[in-house]
Amino acid sequence: MADDAPTDLYIGGSWVGASDGGRFDVLDPSNGEVIASVANGTVEDAVACVDAAERAAEGWAATAPRQRAEILRKAWELMTARSEELARLVTRENGKALTDARGEVAYAAEFFRWYAEEAVRAQGSVQTAPSGTNRILVLQQPVGIAVLVTPWNFPAAMATRKIGPALAAGCTVVLKPASDTPLTALAMAAILEEAGVPAGVVNVLPARRSGAVVSAMLHDPRVRKLSFTGSTEVGRVLLAEAADQVVNCSMELGGNAPFLVFADADLDAAVDGAMIAKMRNGGEACTAANRFYVEASVAEEFSQRFAERMRALRVGPGLEEGTQVGPLVNEDTVSKVDELVQGAVSSGAKAVVGGSRGEGAGFYYAPTVLLDVEPGSAILREEIFGPVAPVVTFETEDEAVRMANDTEYGLVSYVYTGDLARGLRVSERLDSGMVGLNRGLVSDPAAPFGGTKQSGIGREGGHDGMLDYMESKYIAVDW
Repeated sequence: MADDAPTDLYIGGSWVGASDGGRFDVLDPSNGEVIASVANGTVEDAVACVDAAERAAEGWAATAPRQRAEILRKAWELMTARSEELARLVTRENGKALTDARGEVAYAAEFFRWYAEEAVRAQGSVQTAPSGTNRILVLQQPVGIAVLVTPWNFPAAMATRKIGPALAAGCTVVLKPASDTPLTALAMAAILEEAGVPAGVVNVLPARRSGAVVSAMLHDPRVRKLSFTGSTEVGRVLLAEAADQVVNCSMELGGNAPFLVFADADLDAAVDGAMIAKMRNGGEACTAANRFYVEASVAEEFSQRFAERMRALRVGPGLEEGTQVGPLVNEDTVSKVDELVQGAVSSGAKAVVGGSRGEGAGFYYAPTVLLDVEPGSAILREEIFGPVAPVVTFETEDEAVRMANDTEYGLVSYVYTGDLARGLRVSERLDSGMVGLNRGLVSDPAAPFGGTKQSGIGREGGHDGMLDYMESKYIAVDW
């Protein structure tokens, strides 16, 4: 599948090699073998991308909203028609099970459909000033050239979640995909070209030298927007760099999602939700449940059921029929997951399922459930990004909320309870941008996705997602 995917840079509507001729290898996480060699963008290529985006900017901003909408609609149709091909490409370079990849591609395509509908709804406003002396006219205009930096865990969805609203708003973009998974982003560029996106409106810049190329664009005064999805650590660096030119920033950063189970919850539903919240994408998701807080009176029963489900999961190559959990994306990710697990075990935690990395080729880690986890363990403070579920008990609602909020992150929380009043009360008290109340899945193209604290700034998805690519212009006028 990777054999016929584009592997060059996409700049100004053309496929070109890197300015210095450099290339880098993309690996199959299931066996560590090379599946493609991709052009390794340079700082000069980054400037060329901004040049192309600038040339296209005025024309694209002036394009009728309905025309932009129809192009995005066409992109949705093409993605949907080629969903299986795209899913297999995602699995080849990312490693996730094909079932997860199919779900991602369907989700990714929906951002193009949603923003095809939103493109015609960039509404302004008009009102009489309170003093009565003039009118207050407010227009929504595209913010300008946007640099989009996406991660490896959802190579299709994170690209469309940014490209869709940016194009709907009238912005031109430069997409810098993760170097572990550039092939999906390049395939998306080909689809957008076929859908009718004019040359220069979308540019794609794979590069191993991520810091240098992104920094060059953030220090280019023509760049007006940065949208980044990735770790909080890298997000802090990019925010500091963006400050030099006061670049408008949207940041979707790390997570440390708590999953709360109260004694009055439907345990069957709670276990089902736990499997979705923890194991979607093999645990490699910023929305993944990272810490399981279970009321003491049902902790043993919940943990036993949860462990049985985790034990039954089939681990293997993502493209292999029947695989439910594929490999992690690379060796560094496996090592970090194992380090967190072994640290917890050495502090007294018990691995009732899993607890070790896979043997042989590929970047595998066994689905793991840890009990008796020490409250101060690193595994409860850091984002795991793997198929590992630490379980901690609580006695009271206040204790559960306190432990859930005891983190620098605030992306998403999950709550299971049979008492709707309690569910809503706890949801209000949880310091996170999103809450799954008796649901293990919150992501939806029509909803505002984002977090509080060090989980980010701004929202993606919904109408809010397009507004992140627009500026309000106020005109004082008297007629």
